[in-house]
Amino acid sequence: MRKKVAVITGGAKGIGAATVRLFSARGYSVAINYRSSESAAEKLAEELIYGGGQAVTVCADLSEMRGAEKLHSAVIDAFGGADVLVNNAGSCEYGLLSDFSEADIRRSVGDDLLSAIFATKAFYDDFAFSGKGSIVNVSSVWGLRGACMESVYSAAKSGVIAFTRSMAKELAPSGVRVNAVAPGVIATDMLSRFTSDELDEIYSAIPLGRAGTPDDVARVIYFLASDASSYITGQTFEVGGGYTGA
Repeated sequence: MRKKVAVITGGAKGIGAATVRLFSARGYSVAINYRSSESAAEKLAEELIYGGGQAVTVCADLSEMRGAEKLHSAVIDAFGGADVLVNNAGSCEYGLLSDFSEADIRRSVGDDLLSAIFATKAFYDDFAFSGKGSIVNVSSVWGLRGACMESVYSAAKSGVIAFTRSMAKELAPSGVRVNAVAPGVIATDMLSRFTSDELDEIYSAIPLGRAGTPDDVARVIYFLASDASSYITGQTFEVGGGYTGA
């Protein structure tokens, strides 16, 4: 019998890389999708293979349907199918809406919402006809609450939550579960734009008083993909130190 297979989009760095490592450690074969972080993706795959795991890397831009189809074909060729799809790929446009170009807006929506829709569509029949599997979408606390200076990102991530709820209802009769995580302030490259004083101000608004780690998010993603959450679907789990409840 083949190992279970997890496909992690945006899997080369940050939350994606932590998720890749966790699924591999739990015995999954993993497909690491990336768009531009080739060296990081290849290094991560080598690390997992050296440790006895199975991993492939797939370069594909998921903001376009053809990129999602390329990812699907590569996974089928490498592993024969997928049991888990983690839609983590995304980017973050930061600034006033008045300063955004049309290209900026389209890029943000493509990276942060359409990527999840296109990847899910590419794997849709595989999940629906297999009668099992789990899809976990990565949204954001800003998708729950909205954020100044991140209006388009917030709108796209809110769309991910609505998409999660809709897909959960649509795929439930097929035995497929669809959930989402909403990370808060996580110690990734996205924090590099802030000064130490700005970070202190951000942390002061978080009840736990600190940034989370990529591993904090990865563990929730794994839980939602595992049989431990077999009666959970259509839900969004905040991983934000209590931020939205404050």
